[in-house]
Amino acid sequence: MLPGSLSLCAFFVLTVLVPDSQAADRTNEAGEASISDGSAECTAYYYAPSATKISTFPTVWQPASILANDTTAQAKWQSIMGSIPTTILPKGTSTGNFTNVTYSASDPDCWWSYHQCTQPKLAGLSADISSVPEPGTLGFGFDDGPNCSHNAFYDYLTSQNQKATMFYIGSNVMDWPLEAQRAIADGHEICVHTWSHRYMTSFSSADAFAELYYSKPILFYFMQAIKLVTGVTPKCWRPPFGDVDDRIRAIANALGLQTIIWKYDSNDWKAGTGNITTATVDANYQALINNMTSGTFSTQGTIMLTHELNNYTMSTAMKWYPQLKAAFQYLVPIAVALNNTQPYVETNYSFPTFDQCESFLCW
Repeated sequence: MLPGSLSLCAFFVLTVLVPDSQAADRTNEAGEASISDGSAECTAYYYAPSATKISTFPTVWQPASILANDTTAQAKWQSIMGSIPTTILPKGTSTGNFTNVTYSASDPDCWWSYHQCTQPKLAGLSADISSVPEPGTLGFGFDDGPNCSHNAFYDYLTSQNQKATMFYIGSNVMDWPLEAQRAIADGHEICVHTWSHRYMTSFSSADAFAELYYSKPILFYFMQAIKLVTGVTPKCWRPPFGDVDDRIRAIANALGLQTIIWKYDSNDWKAGTGNITTATVDANYQALINNMTSGTFSTQGTIMLTHELNNYTMSTAMKWYPQLKAAFQYLVPIAVALNNTQPYVETNYSFPTFDQCESFLCW
C-alpha cells in the first residue's frame, strides 16, 4: 500500500511584533535562556546577525530552491549532481499526498515511506541509522526545534545533566537564533531537519539539495556570529516524516550528512489528530519501556521519535523521562550511542565516547 494516509504535521510559531514586556536581554543566548515566561519567549525579537543575512537564505517556511545569486550553492550543486541518480523520480507532493504515485512492490528506491526501508539499494550509500549498537541504550533526541518556548524543557534536561540530539529545522533557526544557540551552550548534539519540513522525496534533486544545504550552514553561521561557543557544522540529518529514498540519501551523503531514522514512534506529534490521543502517546512510551524490561534491547539499543514541537510534546517528554531513565541503562545523544566523538565538521568540538558515559564520565 502506498503511504497515502501520511499527513503533513502542522506546526506554526506565532510571533508578535511588539516590545518585549519582560525587558529581557535578547542580544545573547544567556539572556534568552533566562526568560521563564513562555509568552515572552515567543515574542519576536531583532537579532542583527540573522536579520542582516536573511536575504542570503530562502524565504522561511517555504520550500527551498537554490538562490539565483548564490554562486557558492550553485557551484556546490554542480559538483555533486553527477553522483545523484536520475532514474529515481520525485514522489507525491511536499505535503505528503502520494495517492497518484505508482510504485513497484519490489521497493526499488528503498523508499522509507513505502515500507520503512533503511538499507539502501544504491551502491555506495550507508544504511540509515534506526537503532544503536550499545545494549540497553536509548539514543535520546527531539525533532522540530528550536521551539521558542523551550526554556523550561532545556532547563529540565540541564537539571538532569541530560544531553540529547536536537534535529533543528532551518526556518526555526532563522526565526529563533538564540534558542538554537542554547543547544550548543547546553552541550546537546545538533542535526539537520531540513529547511521547511516537507516530504523530501517530492522535491526535484536541486530543491532537495537546497533544503539540506541552506539548513546546514545557517546553524554554523549563528554559532559563529554569537561567539558564545565554537561554531558547528552538523554531519547528520533526519528526513521529516522519515520520507527518504536512495535519491535523497545520495544528496545527503554528498553533503556529508548521515541519515538518522528511528525504530519506535511516540506519535506525540499526532496527538489530537485522527485516533491518536494523549493516552495513545503514553501507551507508546510505556510500550518502549516494557520492551526494555523484557529484554528486547539486550543486544542493541534503539531510537524513539519524540519532538520539541510544542508544550505538550515537551511536557510529555519531561513526564516520561524518570521512567525512561529508570528502565534504560543509558540515555545518550545518538552520536554518543554510535561512539561518534566528532559529530561536527569542526574537529575542535568533541563528544565523549560511549565507554566514558558507561563509566558515568560523560559530562
